[in-house]
Amino acid sequence: MIMTGFMRCSLIVWAVLAASAAFAQGTYPVKPIKFVAPFPPGGSSDVLGRLLGQKLAETLGQPVTIENRGGAGGNIGSEYASKLPPDGYSWLLGSSPALATNVHLYKRMGFDPFNDFTPISMIGVSGSVLVVHPSVPANSVRDLIALAKAQPGKLNYGSGGIGTPAHVITESFKTVAGVDMVHVPYKGTGVAVTDLVAGQLNVIFSDMVPTIPQIKAGKLRPLAVTLAQRLPVLPDVPTLAEAGVNVKVGETWWALMLPKGAPPAIVEKLNGELGRVLRMPEVIERMAALGVAPHHSTPQAVIERMQRDSPEFGRVLKAAGVQPE
Repeated sequence: MIMTGFMRCSLIVWAVLAASAAFAQGTYPVKPIKFVAPFPPGGSSDVLGRLLGQKLAETLGQPVTIENRGGAGGNIGSEYASKLPPDGYSWLLGSSPALATNVHLYKRMGFDPFNDFTPISMIGVSGSVLVVHPSVPANSVRDLIALAKAQPGKLNYGSGGIGTPAHVITESFKTVAGVDMVHVPYKGTGVAVTDLVAGQLNVIFSDMVPTIPQIKAGKLRPLAVTLAQRLPVLPDVPTLAEAGVNVKVGETWWALMLPKGAPPAIVEKLNGELGRVLRMPEVIERMAALGVAPHHSTPQAVIERMQRDSPEFGRVLKAAGVQPE
């Protein structure tokens, strides 16, 4: 019996050493990977997830499948991802709304953004663009403000849900400009943009990713961007500041996250592979065309960004009169 116990112990030690050697040799991954995008298809998380998932599949040598789990401003998909095995085969495309803003908006989120994930790296940062349907008789921010003041409560605006950037920015815009527009929340910004193109909405402060292709196709009219400087992809579109509206808004950012407890060897490997992908000229070009600046970082930098932005987002929400639900 003593010999049997010794042998079993030896087998366990051998298995652990073999697994460590496998990690060291870079054999991870050995099976397909699930990449959770916590917003519906067509939105920023979905588009960026598919772009990066395809490239990471090529560098890692395993399929990467996007799984859309939209709803509650990213909470549903993020909660789902937080409960998946931390083995490196389940990823989350996290974003500032779900990871830094929603804690100020929801009394129950179903997950803790600071303690339920292992960060890998930042992915990119962007701003928003104010667009209107072509039927709206406004060719500038000044025109839109005049129209809204002449027809209080008649114009409607879309968002990806309560507390998403489109909602918060528009509420701040309404306060600064002294206008009244009706909020129509959706499960994701991409869905709202689809309805704007169809003429079901009048205006939206949208993420760049689902909107710029519609602008280029002439289906939406851009009035301003929320960044400090004009976008190279939209050089003729002024900033809000240039348009004379001083609305304080933060950047939208995305980060690659794994469920808490992911092995350090996998974290290191994924961080390195993502860095390679984000430096690829075709990825840089594609993200720039979508109005997103690639941004690779250490895992700790993701936590620091969350800790820095969350209190600030809370102050912006309070100033805009957005209450938790």
